Amino acid sequence: MLKQGFGALVAIGFGLFLSAEAQAISLGEFEYRNSCAQCHGLSGKGDGPVASSLKKVPPDLTVLQKSNGGVFPVTKAYSIIEGTVDVRVHGSSDMPVWGNRFRTRIKYDENEGFSPADTDKYVTTRILALIEYLSTMQVK
Repeated sequence: MLKQGFGALVAIGFGLFLSAEAQAISLGEFEYRNSCAQCHGLSGKGDGPVASSLKKVPPDLTVLQKSNGGVFPVTKAYSIIEGTVDVRVHGSSDMPVWGNRFRTRIKYDENEGFSPADTDKYVTTRILALIEYLSTMQVK
């Protein structure tokens, strides 16, 4: 009886550990670390490891809200990340169009059952999760 009880406790403890690990990083933070931090830096201030090799210094993402009258610019951020707004002032942009990259991920995914609507939902979910994470990085 003790062996079974101990095994159950270990299983429950392991399950709780995995659950805590899974919750330790949000989808938005994962996307940021995976897709943005190389240029914008972990802090979001534009000081990532490849920033110095870019034509233009990446913007400080921690002041988006401050620069927009205290309101986080969700629609503008979405448009820039998705690629529907051209952010180039002069010349080409170093920033990848993440909407296209997310669509490409789905296109080459082993699960070929994604409809165009499923793909759009996937892209929207990834971008909104990223924007939600960006909103938590804002300076007061």
